[in-house]
Amino acid sequence: MEKNNPNTVSLTTSIRETVKKMDVENKNSLVVIDDKNKVQGIFSDGDFRRAVFKGLDISNEISLVINKKFKYLVKGYSKNEAREIFIRNSFIQEVPILDKNFELIKIIKRNDVLNNEELSLEKFNLKDVPVVIMAGGKGTRLDPFTRILPKPLFPLGNKPIISKILDSFNKFNVNNFYISINDKGKMIKAYFKEYNLPYKIDFIEEDKKLGTAGSLQMLKDQIKSTFFVSNCDILIHCHYPSIIEFHKKNNHDLTLVTSMRNYLIPYGVCNIDKSGQLIKMAEKPEYDFLVNTGLYVLEPKLIKLIPENKSFDMSELINELNKKNMKIGVFPVSEKSWIDVGQWKDFSKAIE
Repeated sequence: MEKNNPNTVSLTTSIRETVKKMDVENKNSLVVIDDKNKVQGIFSDGDFRRAVFKGLDISNEISLVINKKFKYLVKGYSKNEAREIFIRNSFIQEVPILDKNFELIKIIKRNDVLNNEELSLEKFNLKDVPVVIMAGGKGTRLDPFTRILPKPLFPLGNKPIISKILDSFNKFNVNNFYISINDKGKMIKAYFKEYNLPYKIDFIEEDKKLGTAGSLQMLKDQIKSTFFVSNCDILIHCHYPSIIEFHKKNNHDLTLVTSMRNYLIPYGVCNIDKSGQLIKMAEKPEYDFLVNTGLYVLEPKLIKLIPENKSFDMSELINELNKKNMKIGVFPVSEKSWIDVGQWKDFSKAIE
């Protein structure tokens, strides 16, 4: 198995470059091989998150964080063996097939092994998790086009962005949606009236601008369980049940989904002392930041902290939770797992 195979990555590759390859190849995991093509472990999006939580520099080699106790099958495996691995490990999407020398032969996928009935019985069913979409803003970053068409109805492929968001949750059997509307809200309602939808939508109609969290107060008597809140101009390519599991396992009151963003400074960066003397110069340094994507998981008790009929942003709610020493979690995803169509440059990338 050659090292340039889309399913593999070298043991000495950096965490940053491995995550980039996962994005390019659209994979949740990669098989890690040494210089003799022997499989040494698996690197998954979960391993990436653990590296971030540990505070590791993602320029480090993935050898520090790979899973060496991974699930695999040996050449000549039976169909029952494959089914057993996927049924017993509900979050595993791919399993490597190895030969007797521990070299990779191929990858088998969950959907190729389990039948439709088995897939429908999977544990990651989010039918009891409501989703609130914040679609009441003016979309000023996309002006002047948002003077005519509301941002949630901007086309992305063959559907508007808001439909893409709803569909991404509905894949996990979410069927209870709330959409907060204000500016051009009648157009958004009219769009959905044209279709026989496989899920329920309730509209929250704002009389005035209530910010990115203010309209949640209007749901205080309706939402009684853990729920998602999403901006109307983002798509997250992620396993949503993993976010809920992370949130609940750690007893968080609120969880932010963040994206690792890498920035390359195309110049030599100088560090100087107080007298203006050069200490050192870094040539074209790279920096990594966790950026808020606009997707959150909240506990229903937080709604009572939001003032009535007042503009109130999610950042204000988060600051309030910090003051009260409540638990706020951060769930990182890779850079290309987040699509932001809120400004023209990113919208163009999303179309591509």
